[in-house]
Amino acid sequence: MTLPDDFSALAFEHAPIGLVVTESRVIKGCNPTFAEMFGYAVADLLEQSFAMLYPSREEFERIRDVGVEPLRRDNRYSDERIMARRDGTLFWCRVRGHSLTRDDDPLRRAVWSFADLSETRNVLKLSGRERQIVMHLGEGRTSKEIARMLDISPRTVESYRARLLKKYSAHNVAELLSHLSSMPA
Repeated sequence: MTLPDDFSALAFEHAPIGLVVTESRVIKGCNPTFAEMFGYAVADLLEQSFAMLYPSREEFERIRDVGVEPLRRDNRYSDERIMARRDGTLFWCRVRGHSLTRDDDPLRRAVWSFADLSETRNVLKLSGRERQIVMHLGEGRTSKEIARMLDISPRTVESYRARLLKKYSAHNVAELLSHLSSMPA
């Protein structure tokens, strides 16, 4: 059953999660929940590159490369990542995406949902590369898979992993992720 347009607009405007429509990673439409999550008004975000919502330009570029293949293959993408609010504070959010141009260029037009996880997950001081490694570890990827995705050696991934375990006094990846997510071990 398809809802009449006025119900669709109502659902978009009042959804309890952030919703955004992008074209080539430029924000074409978003709901107030999305804008508020990042500390902006809706009008401030329209026609802006998503790059402004990332901790760094490098992370903006790297995440593109991670998401394209799953969108092409399954037309779904999901992860948990650190994003930046207007005031510069960093926060964790859950991101899910669906491409409307899957076979051609999956990022040409896509719909995304964002859920703010800051109430349950604190941002700890991590470098950009450490954030990438943690994101992939949280998705259950092996060091070899992470190395392939980040175009670095598996030894480099293992080195980061070992330093992160030591830094957070964790005995294994599950414990590390528990510490980083502010959940009890």
